[in-house]
Amino acid sequence: MKNLVTGGLGTIGKVLVKKLEKLGHQIIFCDLFHCHSENYIKCDVSSFLQLQRIFEEHKFDFVYHLAAEFGRWNGEDYYENLWRTNVIGTKNIIRLQEKYKFKMIFISSSEVYGDYEGLMREDVMDKFEIKQLNDYAMTKWVNEMQIMNSTNMFGTETVRVRLFNTYGPGEYYSPYRSAICIFIYHALHDLSYKVFLNHHRTSTYVSDTVNTLCNIIDNFIPNEVYNIGGTEYHDMKKVSDIILDYLNKNDTLVEYIDEESFTTKDKKIDVTKAIKDLKHNPKISLKEGIPKTIEWMRKIYAI
Repeated sequence: MKNLVTGGLGTIGKVLVKKLEKLGHQIIFCDLFHCHSENYIKCDVSSFLQLQRIFEEHKFDFVYHLAAEFGRWNGEDYYENLWRTNVIGTKNIIRLQEKYKFKMIFISSSEVYGDYEGLMREDVMDKFEIKQLNDYAMTKWVNEMQIMNSTNMFGTETVRVRLFNTYGPGEYYSPYRSAICIFIYHALHDLSYKVFLNHHRTSTYVSDTVNTLCNIIDNFIPNEVYNIGGTEYHDMKKVSDIILDYLNKNDTLVEYIDEESFTTKDKKIDVTKAIKDLKHNPKISLKEGIPKTIEWMRKIYAI
């Protein structure tokens, strides 16, 4: 099949492109930057004309739509980029889907569950009025609503996927990246960092996330939504402790704080649907995945 991956230079996108190619798919991928790959096209998804040119030149069976601005604080500091890329960019993809009839796999986020305190099943969003806690979360839920509206009005076929804290090699450091990335970078450089004690996550190693994403093509059920996450429900101190233990460092540079406002406190996930429909099978534990990520980062930053 011929498929497009938007955000193909991102942490997940790069791994996904390689895996899909290994499985025999013909892949075109796009992102914001220049890249030497022959099957790469520079494109800002918030520009309809740039996107339209890709679809005029290629016919796709599936589009994996990963392109997005990521993270709560990034969304606060660069909110124009967040709303343009995430919301306008997705609307552009939807308009092209309505015309060209490709199937879409949309990458949403566990942040859509906002202030919900129970087990996060996919139907929670249908049963309860959820308050999203930050702009990033809002854009992801707006996009899911846009997709559902398009399905109702134009019959488009999309699978929505809510990722839970994917981490691993390929995530370059910035202050806006994932907690695991930030913890590792700061620990490697003997820099202080904050650990919020009363937050719990179900982190997922990047290859486990990508393997399940690839399975969607052969198990595509139009208009379904899936949680994709790990099986270890953990607090953030556990992550920090694994990093420090592996590096043989103590926690003198760690500042422990009870909680962070305006972000989901506990992400307790139900992945029953993904296991049943998509053969979701996370294999890489935190104690295995975090050292792999540390060693990758050591190499990248020559430490």
